[in-house]
Amino acid sequence: MAAKEYKAGTLLIQEEQALTALHVIAKGSIRATFPGGEYYLSKGDVIGVCEVFSDSHFISYSVVEDAVIASYPCNGNSLTTLLRANKDLTNFIVSSFFRQIHEILDQYEVTKFDCDNFYHYLTDSYSEYIDFCNKHGLSPRALPGLENLTELVLEEDIHSWLNGYYDQFQKLLAGNAASSKSTDFLLGLLLRGSEDVHNIISVCRALYDYKAEIASLLMNENHLDFFDLYASIIYRIGPNADDSSTIIAAISTMMIQLEGQSFIDQTMYQNRVQEYRNKLNSVSQYIEDHPDSEGTTSTDDTPEIVDSLNTILAYAECDEELTTKFKNAVNQYRKLQDKNSTDDSSRKLRLGMTKLFYQVYKQVFFKSVSDYSVPKIILMFFNFGYIDEQLAGMDNAAYLYSIVDKLPSNPDENVYTIYEWLRAVYDGRKAPSRNEFDNDYTAYVHELKVTGKISAGEETTMLNDKKQRATFEIDNMFTSVNKMTFGRISTFSPIFSEHNILKELPTSLVTAAKVKESLDHIRSTDFSAFYRDTIYTNPDLGIGKEYISVEVLPDVILMPNIGIRGVMWQEIEGRKRTTPSRMMVSIFQMEDLNNLIVRMTGEYRWEMCKRIQGARWNDVSDASLTSEYFDYIQFYKKNRDLSADAKDKVKLSMQKAKNSFKEMFIRDYCSWIIYEGAGSPRLNKVARTILFTYCPFAKEIRNKLKANPLYKDMMDRYDIKLGQKIHHMNNLFQKIKNLGADIPEDIQKQRNYLDL
Repeated sequence: MAAKEYKAGTLLIQEEQALTALHVIAKGSIRATFPGGEYYLSKGDVIGVCEVFSDSHFISYSVVEDAVIASYPCNGNSLTTLLRANKDLTNFIVSSFFRQIHEILDQYEVTKFDCDNFYHYLTDSYSEYIDFCNKHGLSPRALPGLENLTELVLEEDIHSWLNGYYDQFQKLLAGNAASSKSTDFLLGLLLRGSEDVHNIISVCRALYDYKAEIASLLMNENHLDFFDLYASIIYRIGPNADDSSTIIAAISTMMIQLEGQSFIDQTMYQNRVQEYRNKLNSVSQYIEDHPDSEGTTSTDDTPEIVDSLNTILAYAECDEELTTKFKNAVNQYRKLQDKNSTDDSSRKLRLGMTKLFYQVYKQVFFKSVSDYSVPKIILMFFNFGYIDEQLAGMDNAAYLYSIVDKLPSNPDENVYTIYEWLRAVYDGRKAPSRNEFDNDYTAYVHELKVTGKISAGEETTMLNDKKQRATFEIDNMFTSVNKMTFGRISTFSPIFSEHNILKELPTSLVTAAKVKESLDHIRSTDFSAFYRDTIYTNPDLGIGKEYISVEVLPDVILMPNIGIRGVMWQEIEGRKRTTPSRMMVSIFQMEDLNNLIVRMTGEYRWEMCKRIQGARWNDVSDASLTSEYFDYIQFYKKNRDLSADAKDKVKLSMQKAKNSFKEMFIRDYCSWIIYEGAGSPRLNKVARTILFTYCPFAKEIRNKLKANPLYKDMMDRYDIKLGQKIHHMNNLFQKIKNLGADIPEDIQKQRNYLDL
């Protein structure tokens, strides 16, 4: 077999590439990689021997040192012929197999040990962080995601005896003994062995994902991480303060843990480390230049924020009992050293204070609707959950005061603050949102009448009662979504508190411009995301029934909290399909806003399809996005278009999605928009086909991807269907022109839509 030379840096084989040959290394060094590990091959090793049971590779191979490689056409079916025809090659194949499987088993052991160490490092360090904060009178901040982290539990681990099992086999076939064994014995060894390798690597992938999850809690691009918790203490107390060396040492340890690790973006790591060093130098320089600085903000320019709690309660004119209870609860909350504590007393305090907060909120809101000049402190209460300058921190309270009367929302472009939204509901410009039982206000009131709780006359009165409508919105959507967008359910409090601030407020403030930018990005990728099909008729022009697509952008409501989640609350208003969906995000968003809106759009796609399809949403005989995706996930194990490795990935993804079909789709949709739309394939063939069919890319992206063989068949089918629609529309245009009439605006818009 003729050998071929390969230069260093060459990618020989990519994961999921079809397995068509075994490759013997005659010279050079090859790096084999898989999620969770890597090892090196050299002269005499055989590439692909650990994958022969599969139709495709589940390991990637790249050239480290210039290599010479001889390839032997082979797969699982033709391996018998190869072994019989090449006795010398057989010895190379078997010895290389044993070496590689032991390398992979070693990687598994190391990675599993690392997972355990990583978990305990993070949890122990966070406990030390809380102790440090309590010792120095600082309010510890929550670490988003930590509450969901558990010790590693593998649903399917490998057998503990596997290493010793193959070790004995290797001793049995030492030297050139392999060539003397029967072909059936060797074939069984290699096929069963490569299946074991696949299982080991599948477990390694789960271990790798677990390590990556912990690493993202330690450091991520959104700064919602443990690194930032520690760094913010140093920025606050200064690098020369008492015990600051403890924090600096902890940060240095964390940097050592993360440096050079494959499961964390090293460019992001270097940027964060450099940012930390630069800011630390700036803090040191400031302290040196301002030795008498106390780090406090004067209230001379904002005297109104002093004694905010009493100001708000005086405006509310609450009864004495509610006023006293709420004051006491806020005072107790203010005194808590760890406001994120999950002990029973802290949990009960937060729950009780939350109920009182919404009682006060309603009282203040209904007074404000008749007030032509609502005070700024009250607007801070409405739009930020602001209650107390000490809880907020004077710097933060002053910032909120400076922006509250010029918040960058824009109801004309469907972006509302919560107060603007509640006023729109109160005034009848917007219908109340559905409640947690999926009933809108009309259905809720009708149910009260049906159950005999109100009369028919009272039903009519309630439907037109402004206060009842707004109360329904506050008691249902507001109280539920405020907690959901906050994101940390177990430690939720609706009150604005400094300990929840994980990023600088000006950079995390959500504006109408930022929302528009995020929506425009999605529309430039998934152009049909917010289009709905409606029926157009025009008997005068002989148009009996024509389907046209109408774009309806969502209403986005900014919830009064510092949060990390987004919520797609409802896909339409009432029963009319051309009404906006409702999406909610925190007014101070700690996570990446673009990613949140992409995720909500994926959920909207799913729910809108279910709404249209009704009871047949998962009936594959009636093709739709939900039915085809449901069928794909339900029967993925039997799908011949998926490789064994792809099936393992689906299984792992379903575990992460907690076996939710909708959650699985949303994750794939995010990959579709964020990665595949940028030309970086992440999905398997089946998922990609479904997404391309029902969420096609815009024309500019389609043109860029035409040369990519992954998309060729899908592009061809799409172009045929699109051509048919354009041909139909052109015929309709000609028909209208022959009548001597102008093209209706709706028909012209539909023609323009087909060019997107």
